[in-house]
Amino acid sequence: MACQLGLSEESGLSPGESELAVNPFDGLPFSSHYYELLEKRRALPIWAARFIFLEQLESSPSGVVLVSGEPGSGKSTQIPQWCAEFALARGFQKGRVTVTQPYPLAALSLALQVADEMDLTLGHEVGYSIPQEDCTGPHTLLRFCWDRLLLQELASARGTGDWDVLVLDEAQERSVASDLLQGLLRDARLGNLPQDPRVVVVTDPALEPKLQAFWDNPPIVHVPRGPGRCPTPTYMDTVPADRVEVACQTVLELCRKEAPGDVLVYLPSEEEISLCCESLSREVGTLAIQGPPPRVLPLHPGHGQAVQAVYEDIDSGARKVVVTHWLADFSFSLPSIRHVIDSGLELRSVYNPQIRAESQVLRPISKCQAEARQLRARGAPPGSCLCLYPKSFQELEAPPLTQPRVCEENLSPLVLLLKRRQIAEPGDCHFLDRPAPEALMQALEDLDYLAALDDNGDLSDLGVILSEFPLPPELTKALLASCEFDCVDEMLTLAAMLTASPGFTHPPLCAEEAALRRALEHADGDHSSLIQVYEAFIQNGADKSWCQARGLNWAALCQAQKLRGELLELMQQIELPLSQPAFGSEKNRRDLQKALVSGYFLKVAQDTDGTGNYLLLTHKHVAQLSPYCCYRSRRAPARPPPWVLYHSFSISKDNCLSIVSEIQPQMLVELAPPYFLSNLPPSESRDFLNQLREEMADSSTENESSSTQEFAHACVLQ
Repeated sequence: MACQLGLSEESGLSPGESELAVNPFDGLPFSSHYYELLEKRRALPIWAARFIFLEQLESSPSGVVLVSGEPGSGKSTQIPQWCAEFALARGFQKGRVTVTQPYPLAALSLALQVADEMDLTLGHEVGYSIPQEDCTGPHTLLRFCWDRLLLQELASARGTGDWDVLVLDEAQERSVASDLLQGLLRDARLGNLPQDPRVVVVTDPALEPKLQAFWDNPPIVHVPRGPGRCPTPTYMDTVPADRVEVACQTVLELCRKEAPGDVLVYLPSEEEISLCCESLSREVGTLAIQGPPPRVLPLHPGHGQAVQAVYEDIDSGARKVVVTHWLADFSFSLPSIRHVIDSGLELRSVYNPQIRAESQVLRPISKCQAEARQLRARGAPPGSCLCLYPKSFQELEAPPLTQPRVCEENLSPLVLLLKRRQIAEPGDCHFLDRPAPEALMQALEDLDYLAALDDNGDLSDLGVILSEFPLPPELTKALLASCEFDCVDEMLTLAAMLTASPGFTHPPLCAEEAALRRALEHADGDHSSLIQVYEAFIQNGADKSWCQARGLNWAALCQAQKLRGELLELMQQIELPLSQPAFGSEKNRRDLQKALVSGYFLKVAQDTDGTGNYLLLTHKHVAQLSPYCCYRSRRAPARPPPWVLYHSFSISKDNCLSIVSEIQPQMLVELAPPYFLSNLPPSESRDFLNQLREEMADSSTENESSSTQEFAHACVLQ
């Protein structure tokens, strides 16, 4: 069968010789553009492994094929197309071809590129599914998908899902969803399933031995190395104090020398990427060089779909300077890159289950990542690679492989999905790297507090509904509680805003901008301020200039608008009660606080000394309000609220509570599970809450007794 696949591609016919050749996926003649791209595809290193791959895909006894190759070899664009040809030859027995990616932007970018190469229509035969955007249809045969969305679908489906071939791409990125999908599929034993599904795992050679052992020695397709040589890295003697400045000066020096080729700069964080782009954009226009000035392009998730600009051809011939971080370690291969500047660092969020907090960790990249970055400058002759660190730094500090995210993230959403799959003991699931037992126990404890589990440890009815939403469990619980407290409209907006994180893009640049921001603040705190920002954004027609004048992230607000619509549609499908907008009324204010406390009672803190030093109830850490908190921007002598509910706590240089609103402790005692208050670590805050609980219980008993006496007197009078 492999010999019959892709006949027009292997025949070598030119456009003039194959005018009658038709695309087997849509029945239309191939365009001349298709043949232009076909010549480029044949030059990719992976093309030499095409027939071997198709033969292994057809004959694999276990239904699993492992593909191992370096970044830039064409794996991510060609493997999905060959799988589509394989599925077409089998008549798409079970469903379409699904390709997962660890990053939504990578799924979008690949769908655009592959649809172009296959001469098909995006959204019809080729599509993609990412958060807030499903560009697929009933005739979609090849779908690129964010791996976490597929995991959500798999948790709600019977069996292995609606696909004929599943491609798990970039397995070396070690995302939580990718690791767990492999564990679930390994347990499913594909070879014993009807319709004979196929799984293709695509990885960097560094992870090949681990995957080979995990999948019990499946067939492996090795991608040949591409032409050209990898440049010899140039290392600095010491780590620079200002890596952004050094990176900018190196880029400018390359431009002055007019060294051919585009430049790729790796920095640790989105903040440093923005600083670098701003600095370079100011400087490149003043360069005394021939031709147009270089074009500076950021590449990170916060830039949204605008990242596609890195692939656009520039007719003027201007050099591209792409500034990125870990997102482009393995994804987003750019053939025009000839020069790499690597900081050797990454900024990652690491979750600590013991204190339920995120830490922003600046750490060395792995040796695998460093090698992948150097390969970006491969060519004949090779380009250049400047490492902004000593060689000893990489040899002594860098781990060999990328850290698995399953060991660094909050596992509550993961455990919720495993329970949905009726896996009673999450620790029994097969993982490439098993998460820490305390992380799994903390996740189970949190789900139990949220009433997502029954007495047997299985999902409760509430837990089943929680697992349906693409939100953290505590946020979903608050959204469901809003049905009881008649504030669904406001909570939908808040859930979308908290997920999209449309914060300010920079500190106020002038007094006018600061005044415009203060006008969006709400007296009740950051949560109500987010609702107010969203409503003002909608009232102003989602205008981009309106956002820019206030330093708001327009793309994130647009994302929040889409997500709100999705959540509303999901609530209607589940037939949950809705409520009319009432934002601003006193009753709505209390109801919204109750809904938030119902989901976020684990994230409450008390000001211990009246100066803004907040003791977190679930552990004895002390934190301060974020500089962007509305309580911090109020004029003196405004005092910080004594009790607050917060959305997130990040361990950094100043231990910040982000997105904070004042609450009353009586509300916490009323709505939090009693055993939660009893399990809090010893503190004055816990003693106060337990005393308050006793007082409220006594008051309730007195009221009941009084009501009974009044009822008895009424009966006597009658």
